[in-house]
Amino acid sequence: MTADKRRGGGSAGAGVRSSASGRAGQAPRPAGGSRATAQSTAKAGARSTGAAGPAAKSTAKPAAKSTAKSPAKPTAKPRAKSTAKPRVSTAKPAANTAGATPPAVLARPLDGIRRLRNRARRAWDRPLTAYYLVLGGSLLITLLGLVMVFSSSQIEALRDNLPATYYFRKQLLAAAIGTVLLLIASRMPVKLLRALAYPVLAVSIVLLGLVQVPGIGVKVNGSTNWIQLGGSFQLQPSEFAKLALVLWGADLLARKGDRQLLRHWKHLLVPLVPGALLVCALVLLGGDMGTVMILVAILFGLLWIAGAPTRMFITVLSVSAVVGAALIMSAPHRMQRVACLGATEPGPGDACWQALHGIYALASGGWFGSGLGASVEKWGELPEPHTDFIFAITGEELGLAGTLSVLTLFAALGYAGIRVAGRTEDPFVRYAAGGVTCWLMAQVVINLGAVLGLLPIAGVPLPLFSYGGSALLPTMFAVGLLIAFARSDPAARAALAMRQPGVQKTLAGVRGKSMRRRVKRPPSGER
Repeated sequence: MTADKRRGGGSAGAGVRSSASGRAGQAPRPAGGSRATAQSTAKAGARSTGAAGPAAKSTAKPAAKSTAKSPAKPTAKPRAKSTAKPRVSTAKPAANTAGATPPAVLARPLDGIRRLRNRARRAWDRPLTAYYLVLGGSLLITLLGLVMVFSSSQIEALRDNLPATYYFRKQLLAAAIGTVLLLIASRMPVKLLRALAYPVLAVSIVLLGLVQVPGIGVKVNGSTNWIQLGGSFQLQPSEFAKLALVLWGADLLARKGDRQLLRHWKHLLVPLVPGALLVCALVLLGGDMGTVMILVAILFGLLWIAGAPTRMFITVLSVSAVVGAALIMSAPHRMQRVACLGATEPGPGDACWQALHGIYALASGGWFGSGLGASVEKWGELPEPHTDFIFAITGEELGLAGTLSVLTLFAALGYAGIRVAGRTEDPFVRYAAGGVTCWLMAQVVINLGAVLGLLPIAGVPLPLFSYGGSALLPTMFAVGLLIAFARSDPAARAALAMRQPGVQKTLAGVRGKSMRRRVKRPPSGER
Protein backbone atom coordinates (compact mmCIF):
# COMPACT_ATOMS: atom_id res chain seq x y z
CA MET A 1 0.00 0.00 0.00
CA THR A 2 2.84 2.36 0.81
CA ALA A 3 4.51 1.46 -2.44
CA ASP A 4 1.31 2.16 -4.29
CA LYS A 5 1.00 5.51 -2.61
CA ARG A 6 4.54 6.33 -3.47
CA ARG A 7 3.97 5.30 -7.01
CA GLY A 8 0.78 7.31 -7.03
CA GLY A 9 2.54 10.30 -5.51
CA GLY A 10 5.34 9.96 -8.01
CA SER A 11 2.84 9.89 -10.77
CA ALA A 12 1.10 12.93 -9.40
CA GLY A 13 4.37 14.80 -9.07
CA ALA A 14 5.33 13.84 -12.58
CA GLY A 15 1.95 15.00 -13.77
CA VAL A 16 2.41 18.37 -12.09
CA ARG A 17 5.88 18.71 -13.52
CA SER A 18 4.65 17.75 -16.96
CA SER A 19 1.85 20.29 -16.79
CA ALA A 20 4.29 22.95 -15.73
CA SER A 21 6.64 22.08 -18.50
CA GLY A 22 3.72 22.04 -20.92
CA ARG A 23 2.75 25.55 -19.82
CA ALA A 24 6.31 26.75 -20.08
CA GLY A 25 7.28 25.26 -23.41
CA GLN A 26 3.95 24.28 -24.96
CA ALA A 27 5.19 20.66 -25.18
CA PRO A 28 2.75 17.73 -25.33
CA ARG A 29 1.87 15.93 -22.05
CA PRO A 30 4.06 12.83 -21.49
CA ALA A 31 2.36 9.48 -21.60
CA GLY A 32 4.34 7.90 -18.75
CA GLY A 33 4.70 8.95 -15.15
CA SER A 34 8.41 8.64 -14.69
CA ARG A 35 10.38 11.61 -13.50
CA ALA A 36 13.05 11.15 -16.18
CA THR A 37 10.48 11.33 -18.89
CA ALA A 38 8.95 14.48 -17.37
CA GLN A 39 12.32 16.13 -16.98
CA SER A 40 13.30 15.32 -20.56
CA THR A 41 10.00 16.69 -21.75
CA ALA A 42 10.47 19.88 -19.74
CA LYS A 43 13.98 20.31 -21.09
CA ALA A 44 12.75 19.78 -24.65
CA GLY A 45 10.03 22.36 -24.10
CA ALA A 46 12.54 24.80 -22.67
CA ARG A 47 14.84 24.28 -25.63
CA SER A 48 11.95 24.83 -28.05
CA THR A 49 10.92 28.00 -26.33
CA GLY A 50 14.49 29.20 -26.29
CA ALA A 51 14.28 29.64 -30.03
CA ALA A 52 11.25 31.85 -29.58
CA GLY A 53 13.00 34.31 -27.30
CA PRO A 54 15.36 34.66 -24.38
CA ALA A 55 12.61 35.74 -22.03
CA ALA A 56 10.71 32.49 -22.44
CA LYS A 57 13.88 30.45 -21.97
CA SER A 58 14.73 32.12 -18.70
CA THR A 59 11.33 31.49 -17.14
CA ALA A 60 10.80 27.87 -18.16
CA LYS A 61 12.87 25.87 -15.57
CA PRO A 62 12.16 27.86 -12.37
CA ALA A 63 8.45 27.55 -12.92
CA ALA A 64 8.71 23.79 -13.35
CA LYS A 65 10.81 23.28 -10.19
CA SER A 66 8.61 25.39 -7.94
CA THR A 67 5.51 23.55 -9.02
CA ALA A 68 7.11 20.17 -8.54
CA LYS A 69 8.26 20.78 -4.96
CA SER A 70 5.08 22.27 -3.55
CA PRO A 71 2.14 21.54 -5.75
CA ALA A 72 -0.39 22.47 -3.03
CA LYS A 73 1.00 25.86 -2.16
CA PRO A 74 -0.56 28.79 -3.96
CA THR A 75 2.70 30.62 -4.19
CA ALA A 76 6.01 29.51 -5.65
CA LYS A 77 9.56 30.51 -5.10
CA PRO A 78 10.58 33.75 -6.67
CA ARG A 79 11.88 33.35 -10.18
CA ALA A 80 15.54 33.68 -10.81
CA LYS A 81 16.66 36.87 -12.32
CA SER A 82 17.22 36.59 -16.00
CA THR A 83 20.48 37.87 -17.36
CA ALA A 84 19.04 38.28 -20.85
CA LYS A 85 18.23 41.77 -21.89
CA PRO A 86 14.55 42.44 -22.18
CA ARG A 87 13.29 42.74 -25.72
CA VAL A 88 12.46 46.30 -26.61
CA SER A 89 9.27 46.55 -28.60
CA THR A 90 9.57 48.81 -31.63
CA ALA A 91 5.95 48.50 -32.64
CA LYS A 92 4.00 51.71 -32.58
CA PRO A 93 0.96 51.83 -30.35
CA ALA A 94 -2.24 51.04 -32.14
CA ALA A 95 -4.03 54.16 -33.22
CA ASN A 96 -7.63 54.77 -32.44
CA THR A 97 -9.36 53.43 -35.55
CA ALA A 98 -12.88 53.65 -34.27
CA GLY A 99 -13.95 56.08 -37.00
CA ALA A 100 -11.49 54.94 -39.72
CA THR A 101 -12.51 52.87 -42.76
CA PRO A 102 -11.30 49.26 -42.63
CA PRO A 103 -8.61 48.38 -45.21
CA ALA A 104 -10.86 45.70 -46.72
CA VAL A 105 -13.49 48.31 -47.53
CA LEU A 106 -10.88 50.57 -49.11
CA ALA A 107 -9.55 47.70 -51.23
CA ARG A 108 -12.93 46.88 -52.77
CA PRO A 109 -12.98 49.79 -55.28
CA LEU A 110 -9.37 49.06 -56.22
CA ASP A 111 -10.21 45.42 -56.87
CA GLY A 112 -13.12 46.49 -59.05
CA ILE A 113 -10.86 48.82 -61.02
CA ARG A 114 -8.30 46.06 -61.49
CA ARG A 115 -10.95 43.62 -62.70
CA LEU A 116 -12.33 46.23 -65.08
CA ARG A 117 -8.85 46.97 -66.40
CA ASN A 118 -8.12 43.29 -66.92
CA ARG A 119 -11.40 42.81 -68.76
CA ALA A 120 -10.70 45.81 -70.98
CA ARG A 121 -7.20 44.51 -71.71
CA ARG A 122 -8.52 41.07 -72.63
CA ALA A 123 -11.19 42.61 -74.87
CA TRP A 124 -8.59 44.88 -76.48
CA ASP A 125 -6.32 41.93 -77.28
CA ARG A 126 -9.01 39.85 -78.97
CA PRO A 127 -8.49 38.89 -82.62
CA LEU A 128 -11.55 40.82 -83.84
CA THR A 129 -10.70 44.11 -82.13
CA ALA A 130 -9.23 45.72 -85.26
CA TYR A 131 -12.12 44.45 -87.37
CA TYR A 132 -14.75 46.01 -85.12
CA LEU A 133 -12.78 49.23 -84.70
CA VAL A 134 -12.53 49.77 -88.45
CA LEU A 135 -16.13 48.79 -89.12
CA GLY A 136 -17.68 50.66 -86.19
CA GLY A 137 -15.42 53.70 -86.39
CA SER A 138 -15.94 54.28 -90.11
CA LEU A 139 -19.70 53.76 -89.79
CA LEU A 140 -20.03 56.25 -86.92
CA ILE A 141 -17.83 58.85 -88.66
CA THR A 142 -19.89 58.59 -91.85
CA LEU A 143 -23.23 58.85 -90.02
CA LEU A 144 -22.08 61.81 -87.95
CA GLY A 145 -20.72 63.42 -91.10
CA LEU A 146 -24.11 63.08 -92.80
CA VAL A 147 -25.75 64.80 -89.84
CA MET A 148 -23.26 67.66 -89.91
CA VAL A 149 -23.49 68.05 -93.69
CA PHE A 150 -27.26 68.35 -93.33
CA SER A 151 -26.84 70.97 -90.61
CA SER A 152 -24.04 73.02 -92.17
CA SER A 153 -25.07 73.02 -95.85
CA GLN A 154 -28.64 74.31 -95.70
CA ILE A 155 -27.74 78.01 -95.65
CA GLU A 156 -25.16 77.49 -98.39
CA ALA A 157 -27.73 75.71 -100.56
CA LEU A 158 -30.31 78.47 -100.08
CA ARG A 159 -27.73 81.10 -101.01
CA ASP A 160 -27.10 79.21 -104.26
CA ASN A 161 -30.87 79.16 -104.99
CA LEU A 162 -31.03 75.42 -104.38
CA PRO A 163 -33.24 73.31 -102.11
CA ALA A 164 -32.10 73.29 -98.50
CA THR A 165 -31.36 69.55 -98.60
CA TYR A 166 -29.54 69.63 -101.95
CA TYR A 167 -26.03 68.95 -100.66
CA PHE A 168 -27.30 66.48 -98.08
CA ARG A 169 -29.08 64.38 -100.70
CA LYS A 170 -25.97 64.27 -102.87
CA GLN A 171 -23.85 63.23 -99.91
CA LEU A 172 -26.41 60.60 -98.93
CA LEU A 173 -26.30 59.17 -102.46
CA ALA A 174 -22.51 59.12 -102.39
CA ALA A 175 -22.59 57.37 -98.99
CA ALA A 176 -24.95 54.72 -100.36
CA ILE A 177 -22.67 54.06 -103.35
CA GLY A 178 -19.65 54.13 -101.07
CA THR A 179 -21.25 51.53 -98.81
CA VAL A 180 -21.61 49.20 -101.79
CA LEU A 181 -17.95 49.80 -102.67
CA LEU A 182 -16.98 49.13 -99.06
CA LEU A 183 -18.80 45.79 -99.06
CA ILE A 184 -17.23 44.83 -102.38
CA ALA A 185 -13.74 45.74 -101.18
CA SER A 186 -14.22 43.85 -97.91
CA ARG A 187 -14.88 40.64 -99.89
CA MET A 188 -12.18 41.01 -102.52
CA PRO A 189 -9.30 38.52 -102.31
CA VAL A 190 -5.75 39.77 -102.13
CA LYS A 191 -4.86 38.25 -105.51
CA LEU A 192 -7.55 40.29 -107.24
CA LEU A 193 -6.40 43.48 -105.54
CA ARG A 194 -2.85 42.89 -106.68
CA ALA A 195 -4.05 42.21 -110.20
CA LEU A 196 -5.97 45.52 -110.23
CA ALA A 197 -3.04 47.61 -108.98
CA TYR A 198 -1.51 48.47 -112.36
CA PRO A 199 -4.82 49.03 -114.23
CA VAL A 200 -6.07 51.38 -111.48
CA LEU A 201 -2.84 53.38 -111.63
CA ALA A 202 -3.01 53.62 -115.42
CA VAL A 203 -6.63 54.81 -115.35
CA SER A 204 -5.78 57.41 -112.70
CA ILE A 205 -2.89 58.79 -114.76
CA VAL A 206 -5.13 59.03 -117.84
CA LEU A 207 -7.84 60.86 -115.89
CA LEU A 208 -5.29 63.24 -114.40
CA GLY A 209 -4.09 64.00 -117.90
CA LEU A 210 -7.64 64.61 -119.15
CA VAL A 211 -8.15 67.22 -116.45
CA GLN A 212 -5.63 69.45 -118.20
CA VAL A 213 -7.40 69.18 -121.57
CA PRO A 214 -9.41 72.34 -122.31
CA GLY A 215 -13.13 71.67 -122.37
CA ILE A 216 -12.86 68.59 -120.15
CA GLY A 217 -11.25 69.90 -116.98
CA VAL A 218 -13.26 72.21 -114.72
CA LYS A 219 -11.75 74.86 -112.47
CA VAL A 220 -13.14 74.95 -108.91
CA ASN A 221 -11.83 77.30 -106.20
CA GLY A 222 -8.71 78.10 -108.18
CA SER A 223 -7.74 74.46 -108.89
CA THR A 224 -8.29 72.61 -112.16
CA ASN A 225 -8.73 69.12 -110.80
CA TRP A 226 -12.29 68.26 -111.81
CA ILE A 227 -13.99 66.55 -114.75
CA GLN A 228 -17.59 67.41 -115.57
CA LEU A 229 -19.69 64.24 -115.80
CA GLY A 230 -22.99 65.85 -116.66
CA GLY A 231 -25.53 67.83 -114.73
CA SER A 232 -24.34 68.65 -111.23
CA PHE A 233 -21.99 65.67 -110.96
CA GLN A 234 -18.25 66.15 -111.12
CA LEU A 235 -15.30 63.82 -110.65
CA GLN A 236 -11.99 64.60 -108.98
CA PRO A 237 -9.38 62.13 -110.31
CA SER A 238 -6.76 63.15 -107.76
CA GLU A 239 -8.81 61.44 -105.02
CA PHE A 240 -8.69 58.14 -106.89
CA ALA A 241 -4.96 58.64 -107.47
CA LYS A 242 -4.42 58.16 -103.71
CA LEU A 243 -5.98 54.70 -103.85
CA ALA A 244 -4.03 53.86 -107.01
CA LEU A 245 -0.72 54.83 -105.42
CA VAL A 246 -1.43 52.68 -102.36
CA LEU A 247 -2.31 49.55 -104.35
CA TRP A 248 0.49 49.93 -106.88
CA GLY A 249 3.14 50.75 -104.29
CA ALA A 250 2.08 47.85 -102.06
CA ASP A 251 2.20 45.34 -104.92
CA LEU A 252 5.55 46.66 -106.17
CA LEU A 253 7.24 46.49 -102.77
CA ALA A 254 5.73 43.08 -102.00
CA ARG A 255 7.08 41.57 -105.23
CA LYS A 256 10.53 43.03 -104.65
CA GLY A 257 10.47 41.87 -101.06
CA ASP A 258 9.79 38.30 -102.17
CA ARG A 259 12.92 38.48 -104.33
CA GLN A 260 15.02 39.98 -101.52
CA LEU A 261 15.65 43.13 -103.59
CA LEU A 262 14.67 45.76 -101.03
CA ARG A 263 18.12 45.65 -99.48
CA HIS A 264 19.46 47.70 -102.39
CA TRP A 265 18.45 51.35 -102.45
CA LYS A 266 17.98 51.33 -106.23
CA HIS A 267 15.27 48.69 -106.06
CA LEU A 268 13.73 50.42 -103.06
CA LEU A 269 13.40 53.79 -104.79
CA VAL A 270 12.93 52.78 -108.42
CA PRO A 271 10.31 52.78 -109.86
CA LEU A 272 8.29 53.68 -106.73
CA VAL A 273 9.58 57.23 -106.30
CA PRO A 274 9.48 58.17 -110.03
CA GLY A 275 5.93 56.82 -110.34
CA ALA A 276 4.79 58.75 -107.27
CA LEU A 277 6.46 61.92 -108.55
CA LEU A 278 4.65 61.54 -111.88
CA VAL A 279 1.29 61.39 -110.13
CA CYS A 280 2.23 64.35 -107.92
CA ALA A 281 3.29 66.39 -110.94
CA LEU A 282 -0.01 65.78 -112.74
CA VAL A 283 -1.95 66.78 -109.63
CA LEU A 284 0.23 69.83 -109.10
CA LEU A 285 -0.48 71.03 -112.64
CA GLY A 286 -4.01 71.69 -111.48
CA GLY A 287 -2.82 73.67 -108.47
CA ASP A 288 -3.92 71.22 -105.76
CA MET A 289 -0.98 71.17 -103.37
CA GLY A 290 -3.03 69.68 -100.53
CA THR A 291 -3.51 66.42 -102.42
CA VAL A 292 0.19 66.41 -103.29
CA MET A 293 1.01 66.54 -99.57
CA ILE A 294 -1.15 63.47 -98.97
CA LEU A 295 0.46 61.59 -101.86
CA VAL A 296 3.90 62.37 -100.45
CA ALA A 297 2.74 61.12 -97.03
CA ILE A 298 1.64 57.84 -98.63
CA LEU A 299 5.04 57.52 -100.32
CA PHE A 300 6.88 58.11 -97.06
CA GLY A 301 4.67 55.59 -95.28
CA LEU A 302 5.44 52.90 -97.85
CA LEU A 303 9.18 53.58 -97.66
CA TRP A 304 9.10 53.48 -93.87
CA ILE A 305 7.26 50.16 -93.77
CA ALA A 306 9.65 48.74 -96.37
CA GLY A 307 12.52 49.43 -93.99
CA ALA A 308 14.23 52.31 -95.74
CA PRO A 309 17.46 53.34 -93.99
CA THR A 310 17.21 56.40 -91.80
CA ARG A 311 19.78 58.27 -93.87
CA MET A 312 17.85 57.64 -97.07
CA PHE A 313 14.57 58.54 -95.41
CA ILE A 314 15.95 61.83 -94.09
CA THR A 315 17.42 62.64 -97.50
CA VAL A 316 14.11 62.11 -99.30
CA LEU A 317 12.29 64.07 -96.61
CA SER A 318 14.73 66.99 -96.88
CA VAL A 319 14.43 67.12 -100.66
CA SER A 320 10.65 67.07 -100.40
CA ALA A 321 10.70 69.90 -97.84
CA VAL A 322 12.89 72.05 -100.08
CA VAL A 323 10.66 71.43 -103.11
CA GLY A 324 7.55 72.17 -101.05
CA ALA A 325 8.99 75.44 -99.76
CA ALA A 326 9.85 76.46 -103.32
CA LEU A 327 6.31 75.69 -104.49
CA ILE A 328 4.83 77.72 -101.64
CA MET A 329 7.00 80.73 -102.35
CA SER A 330 6.22 80.55 -106.06
CA ALA A 331 2.49 81.20 -105.53
CA PRO A 332 1.27 84.42 -103.83
CA HIS A 333 -1.97 82.87 -102.54
CA ARG A 334 0.02 80.13 -100.80
CA MET A 335 2.25 82.71 -99.15
CA GLN A 336 -0.86 84.50 -97.90
CA ARG A 337 -2.11 81.29 -96.32
CA VAL A 338 1.21 80.78 -94.57
CA ALA A 339 1.09 84.38 -93.32
CA CYS A 340 -2.31 83.69 -91.72
CA LEU A 341 -0.82 81.29 -89.19
CA GLY A 342 -1.56 82.73 -85.75
CA ALA A 343 -3.41 85.73 -87.18
CA THR A 344 -5.85 87.61 -84.95
CA GLU A 345 -7.16 90.00 -87.61
CA PRO A 346 -8.60 89.30 -91.09
CA GLY A 347 -5.65 91.12 -92.66
CA PRO A 348 -5.50 93.08 -95.90
CA GLY A 349 -8.20 92.01 -98.33
CA ASP A 350 -9.63 89.65 -95.71
CA ALA A 351 -6.99 87.08 -96.63
CA CYS A 352 -7.25 85.44 -93.20
CA TRP A 353 -11.04 85.65 -92.97
CA GLN A 354 -11.67 81.91 -93.28
CA ALA A 355 -8.92 80.88 -90.85
CA LEU A 356 -10.04 83.46 -88.29
CA HIS A 357 -13.73 82.57 -88.39
CA GLY A 358 -12.89 78.90 -88.09
CA ILE A 359 -11.29 79.71 -84.73
CA TYR A 360 -14.33 81.82 -83.80
CA ALA A 361 -16.65 78.89 -84.49
CA LEU A 362 -14.64 76.52 -82.31
CA ALA A 363 -14.29 79.06 -79.51
CA SER A 364 -18.02 79.83 -79.35
CA GLY A 365 -19.03 76.17 -78.99
CA GLY A 366 -18.16 75.77 -75.33
CA TRP A 367 -18.44 72.38 -73.70
CA PHE A 368 -21.57 71.06 -75.41
CA GLY A 369 -22.15 73.54 -78.23
CA SER A 370 -25.11 75.64 -79.21
CA GLY A 371 -27.10 72.70 -80.59
CA LEU A 372 -27.60 71.17 -84.03
CA GLY A 373 -28.58 73.78 -86.59
CA ALA A 374 -27.84 76.69 -84.23
CA SER A 375 -24.51 77.71 -85.74
CA VAL A 376 -23.95 81.40 -86.42
CA GLU A 377 -20.80 81.14 -88.54
CA LYS A 378 -22.52 79.14 -91.27
CA TRP A 379 -24.74 82.15 -92.06
CA GLY A 380 -22.27 83.54 -94.55
CA GLU A 381 -19.46 84.22 -92.09
CA LEU A 382 -17.38 81.07 -92.60
CA PRO A 383 -16.64 80.02 -96.21
CA GLU A 384 -16.96 76.32 -97.07
CA PRO A 385 -18.74 75.36 -93.84
CA HIS A 386 -19.78 71.93 -95.16
CA THR A 387 -16.49 70.90 -96.80
CA ASP A 388 -13.06 71.92 -95.51
CA PHE A 389 -14.31 73.64 -92.33
CA ILE A 390 -17.06 71.27 -91.29
CA PHE A 391 -15.07 70.44 -88.16
CA ALA A 392 -15.36 74.08 -87.06
CA ILE A 393 -19.16 73.93 -87.41
CA THR A 394 -19.12 70.67 -85.46
CA GLY A 395 -17.28 72.38 -82.63
CA GLU A 396 -19.72 75.28 -82.64
CA GLU A 397 -22.86 73.13 -82.60
CA LEU A 398 -21.69 70.12 -80.57
CA GLY A 399 -18.99 71.76 -78.49
CA LEU A 400 -15.86 70.20 -77.10
CA ALA A 401 -17.70 66.94 -76.45
CA GLY A 402 -18.56 66.58 -80.14
CA THR A 403 -15.08 67.42 -81.42
CA LEU A 404 -13.42 65.03 -78.96
CA SER A 405 -15.81 62.29 -80.06
CA VAL A 406 -14.78 62.80 -83.68
CA LEU A 407 -11.10 62.78 -82.74
CA THR A 408 -11.56 59.58 -80.72
CA LEU A 409 -13.20 57.83 -83.67
CA PHE A 410 -10.38 58.83 -86.00
CA ALA A 411 -7.79 57.74 -83.42
CA ALA A 412 -9.48 54.33 -83.14
CA LEU A 413 -9.50 54.01 -86.93
CA GLY A 414 -5.81 54.87 -87.12
CA TYR A 415 -4.90 52.43 -84.35
CA ALA A 416 -6.83 49.66 -86.06
CA GLY A 417 -4.99 50.29 -89.33
CA ILE A 418 -1.61 50.16 -87.59
CA ARG A 419 -2.62 46.98 -85.78
CA VAL A 420 -3.68 45.29 -89.01
CA ALA A 421 -0.42 46.26 -90.70
CA GLY A 422 1.65 45.07 -87.75
CA ARG A 423 0.04 41.66 -87.22
CA THR A 424 -0.25 40.35 -90.76
CA GLU A 425 2.24 38.00 -92.38
CA ASP A 426 1.35 38.97 -95.96
CA PRO A 427 3.71 41.71 -97.23
CA PHE A 428 1.13 43.14 -99.63
CA VAL A 429 -1.43 43.43 -96.83
CA ARG A 430 1.17 45.10 -94.62
CA TYR A 431 2.08 47.72 -97.23
CA ALA A 432 -1.51 48.33 -98.31
CA ALA A 433 -2.86 48.65 -94.76
CA GLY A 434 0.00 50.96 -93.82
CA GLY A 435 -0.52 53.07 -96.94
CA VAL A 436 -4.25 53.45 -96.33
CA THR A 437 -3.62 54.38 -92.70
CA CYS A 438 -1.03 57.00 -93.68
CA TRP A 439 -3.46 58.39 -96.26
CA LEU A 440 -6.35 58.78 -93.81
CA MET A 441 -4.30 60.06 -90.88
CA ALA A 442 -2.34 62.55 -93.01
CA GLN A 443 -5.61 63.92 -94.38
CA VAL A 444 -7.02 64.24 -90.85
CA VAL A 445 -3.91 66.05 -89.59
CA ILE A 446 -3.82 68.50 -92.51
CA ASN A 447 -7.52 69.32 -92.26
CA LEU A 448 -7.63 69.70 -88.49
CA GLY A 449 -4.37 71.63 -88.47
CA ALA A 450 -5.86 74.16 -90.89
CA VAL A 451 -9.08 74.50 -88.88
CA LEU A 452 -7.16 74.95 -85.61
CA GLY A 453 -4.81 77.50 -87.16
CA LEU A 454 -1.74 75.30 -86.79
CA LEU A 455 -1.19 74.65 -90.52
CA PRO A 456 -1.91 76.65 -93.67
CA ILE A 457 -5.26 76.05 -95.33
CA ALA A 458 -4.68 73.38 -97.98
CA GLY A 459 -8.22 72.66 -99.18
CA VAL A 460 -8.17 69.08 -97.88
CA PRO A 461 -11.53 67.61 -96.73
CA LEU A 462 -11.96 65.59 -93.56
CA PRO A 463 -12.19 61.93 -94.68
CA LEU A 464 -15.60 60.26 -94.35
CA PHE A 465 -16.92 63.46 -92.73
CA SER A 466 -16.79 66.40 -95.13
CA TYR A 467 -19.09 66.89 -98.09
CA GLY A 468 -17.82 65.54 -101.39
CA GLY A 469 -18.66 62.38 -103.27
CA SER A 470 -15.35 62.20 -105.14
CA ALA A 471 -13.51 62.08 -101.83
CA LEU A 472 -15.99 59.78 -100.09
CA LEU A 473 -16.08 56.97 -102.67
CA PRO A 474 -12.36 56.05 -102.77
CA THR A 475 -12.09 56.58 -99.02
CA MET A 476 -14.88 54.09 -98.29
CA PHE A 477 -13.30 51.63 -100.71
CA ALA A 478 -10.03 52.01 -98.80
CA VAL A 479 -11.86 51.39 -95.51
CA GLY A 480 -13.30 48.24 -97.08
CA LEU A 481 -9.74 47.12 -97.78
CA LEU A 482 -8.87 47.58 -94.11
CA ILE A 483 -11.89 45.49 -93.15
CA ALA A 484 -10.82 42.74 -95.56
CA PHE A 485 -7.27 42.82 -94.22
CA ALA A 486 -8.51 42.66 -90.62
CA ARG A 487 -10.61 39.61 -91.46
CA SER A 488 -7.73 37.88 -93.25
CA ASP A 489 -5.88 37.35 -89.96
CA PRO A 490 -6.05 33.62 -89.10
CA ALA A 491 -7.19 34.24 -85.54
CA ALA A 492 -9.87 36.70 -86.68
CA ARG A 493 -11.03 34.28 -89.36
CA ALA A 494 -11.39 31.50 -86.81
CA ALA A 495 -13.29 33.79 -84.43
CA LEU A 496 -15.69 34.83 -87.18
CA ALA A 497 -16.22 31.20 -88.18
CA MET A 498 -17.11 30.34 -84.60
CA ARG A 499 -19.84 33.00 -84.62
CA GLN A 500 -21.69 31.58 -87.62
CA PRO A 501 -25.17 30.20 -86.80
CA GLY A 502 -24.41 26.65 -87.97
CA VAL A 503 -21.26 26.46 -85.91
CA GLN A 504 -23.05 27.84 -82.86
CA LYS A 505 -25.81 25.22 -83.15
CA THR A 506 -23.25 22.45 -83.49
CA LEU A 507 -21.33 23.68 -80.48
CA ALA A 508 -24.56 24.00 -78.50
CA GLY A 509 -25.46 20.38 -79.34
CA VAL A 510 -22.04 19.14 -78.34
CA ARG A 511 -22.22 21.06 -75.07
CA GLY A 512 -25.71 19.66 -74.38
CA LYS A 513 -24.57 16.09 -74.97
CA SER A 514 -21.54 16.55 -72.76
CA MET A 515 -23.70 18.01 -70.00
CA ARG A 516 -26.16 15.10 -70.24
CA ARG A 517 -23.29 12.66 -70.02
CA ARG A 518 -22.03 14.42 -66.93
CA VAL A 519 -25.47 14.25 -65.31
CA LYS A 520 -25.83 10.53 -66.06
CA ARG A 521 -22.50 9.72 -64.49
CA PRO A 522 -22.81 8.45 -60.88
CA PRO A 523 -21.35 10.63 -58.16
CA SER A 524 -17.84 9.93 -57.01
CA GLY A 525 -17.71 7.14 -54.45
CA GLU A 526 -20.80 5.22 -55.70
CA ARG A 527 -20.48 1.74 -57.20
